[in-house]
Amino acid sequence: MLMPYPHPELQFSHPLPYGALIHDRGVQFVVFSRSATAMRLLLYDRVDDREPSEVLRFDPDTDRWGNIWSLFVPGIGPGQLYHFQTEGPYDPARGKWFNGKTRLIDPYAKALAGNFQAASDGIIRPPRCVVVDDYFDWEGDRHLRRDLSETVIYEMHVKGFTKHSSSEVEHPGTYLGVIEKIPYLKSLGVTAVELMPIHEFPILDIHGNPPARVNYWGYDPLVFFAPHRGYSSQTEPGCQVLEFKQMVKALHQAGIEVILDVVFNHTCEGNEKGPVLSFKGLENEVYYMLENGGGSYKNFSGCGNTVNGNHPIVREMIFNCLRHWVHNFHIDGFRFDLASILSRDRNGNLVPNPPLVEAIAEDPQLADTKIIAEAWDAAGAYQVGSFGHFRWAEWNGRYRDDVRRFWRGDPGMLGAFATRLAGSSDLYQAGGRRPYHSINFITSHDGFTLNDLSSYHDKRNHDNGEENRDGDNNNYSSNFGVEGPTRRKSVEQLRQRQIKNHLATLLLSQGTPMVLFGDESRRTQRGNNNAYCQDNDVSWFDWKLVHEHADLVRFCRSLILFRRQQPTIRRKEFLLGNPIDKNGLLDVNWYSALGTAVNWSGDSTLICLLTAPGIEQDSDAKGREVLLLFNPSYETRQFIIPPVAKAAQWRLFIDTAADSPADVYPDLDGPPLTRSGRLSLLDHSLRCYVNSQEAQIMGTM
Repeated sequence: MLMPYPHPELQFSHPLPYGALIHDRGVQFVVFSRSATAMRLLLYDRVDDREPSEVLRFDPDTDRWGNIWSLFVPGIGPGQLYHFQTEGPYDPARGKWFNGKTRLIDPYAKALAGNFQAASDGIIRPPRCVVVDDYFDWEGDRHLRRDLSETVIYEMHVKGFTKHSSSEVEHPGTYLGVIEKIPYLKSLGVTAVELMPIHEFPILDIHGNPPARVNYWGYDPLVFFAPHRGYSSQTEPGCQVLEFKQMVKALHQAGIEVILDVVFNHTCEGNEKGPVLSFKGLENEVYYMLENGGGSYKNFSGCGNTVNGNHPIVREMIFNCLRHWVHNFHIDGFRFDLASILSRDRNGNLVPNPPLVEAIAEDPQLADTKIIAEAWDAAGAYQVGSFGHFRWAEWNGRYRDDVRRFWRGDPGMLGAFATRLAGSSDLYQAGGRRPYHSINFITSHDGFTLNDLSSYHDKRNHDNGEENRDGDNNNYSSNFGVEGPTRRKSVEQLRQRQIKNHLATLLLSQGTPMVLFGDESRRTQRGNNNAYCQDNDVSWFDWKLVHEHADLVRFCRSLILFRRQQPTIRRKEFLLGNPIDKNGLLDVNWYSALGTAVNWSGDSTLICLLTAPGIEQDSDAKGREVLLLFNPSYETRQFIIPPVAKAAQWRLFIDTAADSPADVYPDLDGPPLTRSGRLSLLDHSLRCYVNSQEAQIMGTM
């Protein structure tokens, strides 16, 4: 009889075909360049050394295999610092940037150390690459594999989450600081954190000075394979790799998945006026989309250049990068910034079934991960509802805009709002996708916070130094009579209702919700809707707000808990108005405020009755009927419950117009609906009732 063996922990000693590969007796350095005529390896002893301690030449006869340069260096190991250096044709007008003096970052570097050093001699000295040992004791940690339909995403900035002095953590602004705040995340109930870019991006400019505008957000990649050194609590080369893994492991132990915001659409090398730091000096014509004979760069990213993602070499690099984060860091998913660029061919044309998009979805090594597209780019492409196939979820920009406009009171939004509430079947059903492929959000890092959405009519971006020209002008926001903070009680009460309306709508909608960090406690950016350069308390999470607005945190926490417990509001199939009983009741039922048929082009008020689903094949949960009443108008409105719903035993769950604690009943034991079925809703308010008995309306179904 064969004895069972324990399942071995997944470890990859050489997961990548390029970069610095550790062997027993040294390190193998592997890099791609087809046009270089010479390749050198620069080794450094210390981070602050201006000159290498040793320069090793690749022999083109013995160290070059096709277009791959490979050199084994004995006697070195983890922690070794290095650069590459190339020679070859130098003709920028034709896209050729080889220069025998330029020091280049390895595109496959797993960590960087130090910063740019002042270049008084004209030679840019970028951060050093670090040889990294991938081994880490994961103690059996594996991907959580939570179904997307059961996911609640919390978008956050690693540094901004704990950098504020009020966070009271031992390691503010770091990966370890996030670990210290896991109890809060767990108490909130979110199931995944979506981290704004954590791959390496510049801290100082190429002259070693603080830049005019700090790149706080991190959407300016320098190296794709390395976690950002600025979020480490230490400065020892490579320590950021260890601390990042510790953070992922701790989040997994708390049942929280980790999704990375990845930026494969451009790099910090910029256009033809930008520095040569890595890709330009190794094979510019491969890594970027060029135009004008190679002398300039296509700019679909709005950041100076565009990564040539559908070139086979670059496509291979992106695959290797995704696999690296999945296998070596146990990452659970990715959100692809400006993902429509991935749909462009090597000439920049949008194409159907783009190879990169299709291959990411089909890659067996990524099968357990969530893949989410920001389905637009800076050059006018907008593919919300049509990006990729059934594996791809999308940030639903239509959801954001329609929900904002509905609650602002814009006319003619009733039908669009109902469609978003029901899962956006108009966008995703025809392509074979499900409601959970819609990543619903009302706010994100890009734009107003939820507090500011109801406090400012206009953006306030003057502190960014661009004369308030930056940032979107179409925010669908309202200040409700006063711009910015106010002591007027009536305005403040209305703003509080609006924040609750948005949170309740988001967490009661079909689809996958994403909450912006701090929205649950009214975090403000003082009207700045493009705080990309605000590495200060404008962007940082002020933890005093958690206590000042404990009632709102409780409200949000209760909604998240309800969502996780009730499959009625997170179905895996679209609500299509299908009959579910002989009386003509449907899976979703829409009524006017008077309980009659809806005039979709007329009134703005709405009643939505969601009948409870049966037990789904992969779930042991059976939901309850849910009754939603919406009044986005500027006046109190009378509502009459439709006759078909009067037999149920409705208990109040949410009333956004009520003061805490009567605004939410987490145990679903709120006041019962009046026998008459008549009630009034204050302007800009929402109520949610839940049937206290399972499947009361649906009978035996």
